Amino acid sequence: MSSTPPADGAATGFRRMWRDLEAMGRDAGSGGYHRFALTRTDSDLREWFEGECSDRGLDVTTDRVGNQWAWWGDADAAVATGDPGVVMGSHLDSVPDGGAFDGPLGVAGALAAVDRLRASGFRPSRPIGVVNFTDEEGARFGVACAGSRVLTGALSPDRARSLTDSDGISMAEAIRSAGRDPLHLGRDDETLARIGTFVELHIEQGRALVDLGHAVGVGSDIWPHGRWRFDVPGEANHAGTTRLEDREDAMLGLAAAVIATRRAAETHGCVATVGRVHVVPGGVNAIASRATGWLDARGTVADAVLRVVNEVREVVHEFDGLVTQESWTPTTDFDPVLARRVATLLGGAPVIGTGAGHDAGILANDGVRTAMLFVRNPTGVSHSPDEWATADDCLAGVDALASVVTDLAGAGA
Repeated sequence: MSSTPPADGAATGFRRMWRDLEAMGRDAGSGGYHRFALTRTDSDLREWFEGECSDRGLDVTTDRVGNQWAWWGDADAAVATGDPGVVMGSHLDSVPDGGAFDGPLGVAGALAAVDRLRASGFRPSRPIGVVNFTDEEGARFGVACAGSRVLTGALSPDRARSLTDSDGISMAEAIRSAGRDPLHLGRDDETLARIGTFVELHIEQGRALVDLGHAVGVGSDIWPHGRWRFDVPGEANHAGTTRLEDREDAMLGLAAAVIATRRAAETHGCVATVGRVHVVPGGVNAIASRATGWLDARGTVADAVLRVVNEVREVVHEFDGLVTQESWTPTTDFDPVLARRVATLLGGAPVIGTGAGHDAGILANDGVRTAMLFVRNPTGVSHSPDEWATADDCLAGVDALASVVTDLAGAGA
């Protein structure tokens, strides 16, 4: 962050929070972040969130999954009167070597919006919440938005517990090591009942707002997207003594699947990536006995995305491999009436779609009234240390978030 925002309490608080977060999980060499679920860094981030909320007098609770919720006002009393709260927030975890803004902007921005509202003398007519969702990126266990998926029942507790990281540690084991009970996982209707409307502030992961010349935009929808794992078998053997015609090299199937991914995406007008692979035994002088890759596929039309996956599956099957779906999220339309209301409130902010998944999308698919605000990203780069937004634009996002919450949680809302 480079430019100097206005010297008011909310701006000062935001800048302080950003400095506090800056070193947590940061790689000194690349400048990227490694903030994975249920690790020491994750624990530090959770403690930071709880401390910031406590300093503001917000009541912090944890749901059955481990998502953290902080409340200004009595959320349960509001449920009893049929007037549930307005919630802001995002996540604090990252992809491997990720950027600083994806997730933390929405959490720190929500806390700064609370500061802004209080400084203005605002008195909400319904509770206001701030959430830190756990394991949004899925970087450790492979399923994106795991915290919100389990919360809503989109990911079953048994499957969540059985997910494993690259070291073979299951999510159940990691939860237990973090001092929580993995048997407590499951859909949490009590928590969901407290959410009347959810508004997520997020850096844009693209250049639409740069091209449109706006600091803040409003989300219209999320493209259908999913993740698939493919496993290709082989036979371990010596790289120097085994004749080519005698080899069963799993890497050939992996390579064919990667090439098929790119070709299928081009054919069907989608985007698709194999961004993670695991090879056994993994020696330079050893023929691979097994190769595993993870396919991420997205597009504006669900059928086109699935055609991409089917073409990759056909190639993997040629090598006697197996393709397994790990997650699928259909087209997610944010409440169009709410989106228009927010865009108008923000002076005609542009309404844009996105190919990136978010916890807001999981909640929307569960029937929660949901909106998203995007902050301009001058580089258009995300999931990278080069991800960036100016301080002025971040504070514009905080102002927009405060304005939306004022409208949704004010008297007569």
